[in-house]
Amino acid sequence: MDNITDNIKILGFTSEIDDVSRTLKDIDKLKDQCCDGVVIQLIDAKAIGGKRHVLQGTIQAIKAFQRGTNLANDLGIELCIRISAQRQISKALKVLGLHEGKMDICVVMIDCPDYFVDELNDMFSKNNDVFKPDIEYLKGLYNISDKQFDSMYIEDILIDKTTNLTVEI
Repeated sequence: MDNITDNIKILGFTSEIDDVSRTLKDIDKLKDQCCDGVVIQLIDAKAIGGKRHVLQGTIQAIKAFQRGTNLANDLGIELCIRISAQRQISKALKVLGLHEGKMDICVVMIDCPDYFVDELNDMFSKNNDVFKPDIEYLKGLYNISDKQFDSMYIEDILIDKTTNLTVEI
């Protein structure tokens, strides 16, 4: 892979999730149509600071697998750990996991064929507005102080947390 970001797609959707388990099974069926190694990770877009935040966490997760410093055995779960800047899988999934009801979803796809985007468009409603950060929600979720927020943009703070997690591990 010449450029680590060449095979990464980050998409925004809105959906009404009736059954999280069924939604995840539908995603697994989509992945099963293809070759091994594809990743489709759905995360709660409300818990992200923007596309750059998600891309940074995704790159960190891929690099962790390349270096053998990954915390999870699954790259999709590693994405959640890195993006949420949590060391524990359960905490990462609590921060970024899907829930029933109306929600904004960020989908991270790695090494997926282009037609997967069409399949996702059939499952969910495309919506790039999900990448606009809910600053007050994020400040509370990630324990960001007003002082810290006054000195940096929210997405940069979250990228910094992601990077610091990598340094500390």
